[in-house]
Order: sequence, then structure tokens, then C-alpha cells
Amino acid sequence: MAAAWMLLAGLLFTLMGVCAKAASAHFSASELVMYRGLVSAIFMFGLAKHHGVGLHTRYLGMHAWRSAVGVASLGAWMYAIVHLPLATATTLNYMSSVWVGAFVVGSAMWQGSRHWQGHLPRLLAVVIGFVGAILVLRPTFEANQAFAGFVGLMSGFVAAFAYLQVKALAAVGEPDDRTVFWFSMSTVAAGLIAVAIHGLSPWAGWHTLWLLPMGLLASLGQLCMTRAYSQGATLLVANLQYSGIIYAALFGWLWFDETIPWLAWTGMAVIVASGVASSLLSRR
Repeated sequence: MAAAWMLLAGLLFTLMGVCAKAASAHFSASELVMYRGLVSAIFMFGLAKHHGVGLHTRYLGMHAWRSAVGVASLGAWMYAIVHLPLATATTLNYMSSVWVGAFVVGSAMWQGSRHWQGHLPRLLAVVIGFVGAILVLRPTFEANQAFAGFVGLMSGFVAAFAYLQVKALAAVGEPDDRTVFWFSMSTVAAGLIAVAIHGLSPWAGWHTLWLLPMGLLASLGQLCMTRAYSQGATLLVANLQYSGIIYAALFGWLWFDETIPWLAWTGMAVIVASGVASSLLSRR
């Protein structure tokens, strides 16, 4: 069942990305983060009340860390969605498994472990993953989108911490509704700060309607992802997240008429292979 939850989460997050990209012509990335959080917080508040789940938590520090890294990752991903093809932004965000592998190998080498050579297969998987990232990023340099590509890469880097913290919150018994609600509230706070600095965009008329499904889809995606990580094996769930790349490529082509260069397609395949290999080696 956890596999189905993660496949559904990937689809919902992709549809959220479609809404965000459609709305990006009228709203900044920081506004998208704020409105996404606002709709999601209202929805999750009602859902928690319906389920009889209290919103008070004994693990405020854990939620604060999950929210901090989650907001940073979301903000970077929104920026990448606005400025890059949907599939490219999604792929860079899903490099979290590769980053986790890099953390483990780097930590072993830094500590001078006598057994760090045992991580050589994983080191190879990490190196291959970064080769894939270079292939994905290459077209962004040619299109003068290098900064957006770097931001998208960092969204995956920070997402690695967020996913691990979701698993940790589930391990201490935090309900899914509560975890997603407090994350949503943190995105509202972060968005308000950004908007206070940069200001609001002019009223966009009917285009504002994109914001409602964006927030709802984000909430449902977060719920499905949280449930998948809490119920299933981390290895299986982490690998199934790559289904989002397929969804994003399909919707980017159908909805926005985006074409992905063959070099980027090759990089996406390399990143997926590297992420799966890194996860398998983690379990070993």
C-alpha cells in the first residue's frame, strides 16, 4: 500500500507543479509559496478536526527543523518550476537520494574511518548521479538558465533532510495531519516575510483560481507522501518518488509544449539509476 501512496503523491505533486507554472505568469515564486501554504493550512486544519487530531505537539523542535528545511526546499523548487521545464525542475528536486549517498560517503571519509573503502560502490553511484545532474543542467546553461538550474539542484539537496525528518516524525508517533499542517503554516509565514520585502503582484483576475487547486493538490500530495514514508520501507518509497519525473515530462509536453533535449533525457535516466543504486547500497 505504501507504494501506491507514493505513486499517487508523485502525481499530485506534479499536478501542483502544473498549477504553479500556470500561475507563475502572474505571481512570484514567494507568492506561490505563501498561497500554497495558506490553502493547505486551511484544508489541513479542517481535515485534522474531522479526524479528531489535535494540533498541539510535544515535538516542536522536530517540526521546526522539518519546516525549515521543507520551506527552503519548496521555495527553491517553486523558483525552478517557474524558470525551467517542469521535468527538469522535478528531476533536480528528486536528487535527494543521491545527496544522502554523498553525505554518508563524505562523513565516513571525513572521520577517517578505516572501512570507508566499503563505501566505494556508493561513491561510484554518487559520482554517476552528479554526472547525470551535469547532463540535465547543460541545456540550462545554453538557455541562460544556469542560476535557476543551480537553485533546482539545491532544492534536492535540502529535500534530503526534509524526507528524513518526515520519517523521524512518523517514528515518534506524530499523525500525518499534524505534520502536514505545521509544515503548511511555516510556508505561510515564510511567504509573508518574502512578500513583505518584495510586495504583492497586481490582481490577476481569473488566473488567481490556479492558486486553489495548487494548495489542495499540495496538501493531498504531502499527506500521501507522509503516509508512504510512515507505512512503508524507506528504500521502496524513496525510489518510487522518481515516478514524478515521468509525470512531469508528460504534463510538461502536453500542457506547456515543453521539449526536453536528448542530453537532458540521458541525464534524467542516469540520475534515476544512481538514486536507485544509492538507496540499495544504503540498505546493504
